Amino acid sequence: MFTLRSPFILAFSILVPAFAQAQMPAPVIWIQTSLGDIAVELNQEKAPITVANFLRYVGEKHFDGTVIYRVEHGFVLQLGSYDAAGNRRPSPHDAIALEANNGLKNLRGSISMARNDEPASATTEFFINLADNPALDPLPTDTENKTGYAVFGRVISGIEIVDKIAAVPVGGNGPFPGKGPVTPITINRIATASQP
Repeated sequence: MFTLRSPFILAFSILVPAFAQAQMPAPVIWIQTSLGDIAVELNQEKAPITVANFLRYVGEKHFDGTVIYRVEHGFVLQLGSYDAAGNRRPSPHDAIALEANNGLKNLRGSISMARNDEPASATTEFFINLADNPALDPLPTDTENKTGYAVFGRVISGIEIVDKIAAVPVGGNGPFPGKGPVTPITINRIATASQP
């Protein structure tokens, strides 16, 4: 039998799970490199498809043993699938939709998905912005999510490691001629903060 408090209880029971979900902490991943560790907070609220895709590859250990293959001083560090010899590790999953028009900007310390010319072509390659890079943001006139690069997180610890990597001599192997570190910088592991 309903009482006068029933509508309140019903509303409370509906709102509490929604509130709890909204208060869930953002996932944090650790990029463990041969030069030190970088912690990145992922923004699953603004980039849910991108974060889910990235975490799937983290869970599959796709990135472990790869290298940072592109260092452009004052621009970006890029990594994802290449080994020290310049060989690419295949991406076992389909490319994802572009989420660049999500309100997040390519600012220093942000992490974004790399892609080909086709908007929905990102798989495993990603980069860390070494500076504010507004040219990588979607065009203001883009209403169809076809331009820019999707930001999906930000460095929250280890920016000094990012800067240390950004300062290494380049000219080694990789898909960007002359941009690979002369001494390979290995990604020993990428793991979530909850993984042992």
